[in-house]
Amino acid sequence: MSVEVLDGATIVNFVEDEEAFNLAVHHRFGNLDTNHDGILSYAEMLKELQSLRVFETHYGIDVKPDPEEIAHVYDSLFVQFDHDSNGAVDLEEFKAETKHMMLAMANGMGFLPVQMALEEDSFLKKAVERESTKIKQLLN
Repeated sequence: MSVEVLDGATIVNFVEDEEAFNLAVHHRFGNLDTNHDGILSYAEMLKELQSLRVFETHYGIDVKPDPEEIAHVYDSLFVQFDHDSNGAVDLEEFKAETKHMMLAMANGMGFLPVQMALEEDSFLKKAVERESTKIKQLLN
């Protein structure tokens, strides 16, 4: 985990950079697809959904959530990814919903810089790394 400064533009620019975004999505999808069948089952997606920590914290303090409520939230999130309602998420569905979520975060964040603690392999961390690389290229 590291503390980084980013804004909505950092995220939008990452998503609009098809090469960088597609590489990150393919990498994450490949890591989640543990049986390598080219689709993500609910069980495979659950690890990713749990990493979002939707209810497990309250102002940074872990709390004991209601297991039924958490299961309902994870089910709802899975349905958001499963566009064709076939019980599995393919790469295109994963990419489309990830893009949608990233752009929603950018919109909610706005264009004033914020400081955030980011997981090392997160999409937000990859967005910051991409921006940092672009800045270094401009300076050289």
